[in-house]
Amino acid sequence: MAPPPPVPTDLAPQLSAADLEEICTIIYKRSGMVFGETKRYYIERRVTDLIRQRKAQTVRNYISLLRGDRRETELLINSFTVNETYFYREQHQLACLSNSILPEIIRSKGAGDRIRIWSMPCSSGEEPYSIALWLLENWHLVDAYNIEIVGSDIDTAILQQAVGGYFGQRSLSRLSADILERYFEPEEDQQRRLIGDLRESVTFAKGNIIDRQSLAALGRFDVIFCRNLLIYFDEVARETAAHNLHALLQPGGYICLGHTESMSRISETFEPVRFPDAIVYRETGTGEWMS
Repeated sequence: MAPPPPVPTDLAPQLSAADLEEICTIIYKRSGMVFGETKRYYIERRVTDLIRQRKAQTVRNYISLLRGDRRETELLINSFTVNETYFYREQHQLACLSNSILPEIIRSKGAGDRIRIWSMPCSSGEEPYSIALWLLENWHLVDAYNIEIVGSDIDTAILQQAVGGYFGQRSLSRLSADILERYFEPEEDQQRRLIGDLRESVTFAKGNIIDRQSLAALGRFDVIFCRNLLIYFDEVARETAAHNLHALLQPGGYICLGHTESMSRISETFEPVRFPDAIVYRETGTGEWMS
């Protein structure tokens, strides 16, 4: 029997309706992200790249790889994640953190106690590094507490990039020249690297917001930044994510969502809190711990 013809190098494969549905189901079950026929071109372009890289030749061969290799599915998920971000994005929430949220949290803590902040998804690092940088610059009690910042993402490739701490002009565009001078190494190859002390202030770990097992080892947090992720989920996945976020928050902890997202429409275990700088959500009960 002759081998199947290779995938053309200049055209995306034409996925059948069944192929498209199967690939979208795999993505959904692993990540909670919802894709379908309206995103056909977007899907086909990414699947084409992966088929070429794996020399799978046909869509069916590639789907067989996905079914039998968890690492292959991970690479598929990586190709569909959106990692567009920059330092000090939605700065009003960072102001809310230093002006209102942390002052509320330390009411129940003593000097030297640990404050844990989680950024999920953290993308290429701008999100959690922004938190560390903002607190150094804007919270006068930053040295009085043991602040632990954790960044997580489902995209393993982007996590490696985050650890490296290299950023281009677009990521740095909202930072002043003074901050760039004090906290970043000199520009090289159109990139600047965050100084070592700040890179070491953030811990990175893989995490899948709809997978309880992947989150349990992270522990509980006082504040969670989970911005512009739930918009990619359907109702069922959003409820699962909200349940897991609730379980990861300390009693009375706070969560910051993207400006188009609302926890009030997803879960009754959070209450909106209107601070001068931003509206955030507070955990309303003890919450279920993950085992």
